[in-house]
Amino acid sequence: MSSPTLSRDRVRPFSVNDQAPTEAAAAPVSPDGPADAPAIHRVAGRYSYDPRRGTWWWSPELFALHGLPADSTGASTEILLQYLHPEDRARTLAAITGACTEGRPFTVITRIVRADGQQRTLVLLGEPETEADGQVTAVHGTAVDLTDCAQTGDLPDRTSALEAEVAQMRAAMASRATIEQAKGILMLLTSCSDHVAFELLAHISSHTHRKVRAIAESITESASGHARLPDDVRAIIRDACPPTRPHR
Repeated sequence: MSSPTLSRDRVRPFSVNDQAPTEAAAAPVSPDGPADAPAIHRVAGRYSYDPRRGTWWWSPELFALHGLPADSTGASTEILLQYLHPEDRARTLAAITGACTEGRPFTVITRIVRADGQQRTLVLLGEPETEADGQVTAVHGTAVDLTDCAQTGDLPDRTSALEAEVAQMRAAMASRATIEQAKGILMLLTSCSDHVAFELLAHISSHTHRKVRAIAESITESASGHARLPDDVRAIIRDACPPTRPHR
């Protein structure tokens, strides 16, 4: 089956030849803690797709979900197609394509057939990342394995529980986007790395007794001119910024 073609300017066709990024993308951070905090819910994996370069990044957990070694590399559309259930390929790819071309977030229940032949039921979420002009620069998402709970309880209860969990995952993804924006602002202000920027967020959170997400929101709102940066946050950031060199 051929994959759909994305029509928007600067968006690369969504083809089975898309290969993984040459550099692994940074793992999305938890809204309230470090990115490597242990998972406490269902088995889940994360992904990012760059529609302009046609490149994928999968987390180790997503490879494991597909029955592949967790240290695998080379995520691609071809791998995605290979393990998607044949009956679910068209609508799953249509959802991803809609996110890439029209900036539509999506939630889709889909099935995969793992490398060991097991069929698993997943909920796949995708959130587009856009530039100011609306151009989609990336699609970030999560895949959660629902197989072990899919047949337990009454259908209305299962549906309600799934809707609540999807809402929580969307909120977490939105929080992650805010944190990534705040990290970018701190990287510009302090000339630090991505990792150090998150450590600074965590440091501010610890010393001001606010959640990392709340700190990130205050930084992004201040940068956009919508709110004043709290004095305690401002003081810590000022101390972290390198001194300005005098003009000669």
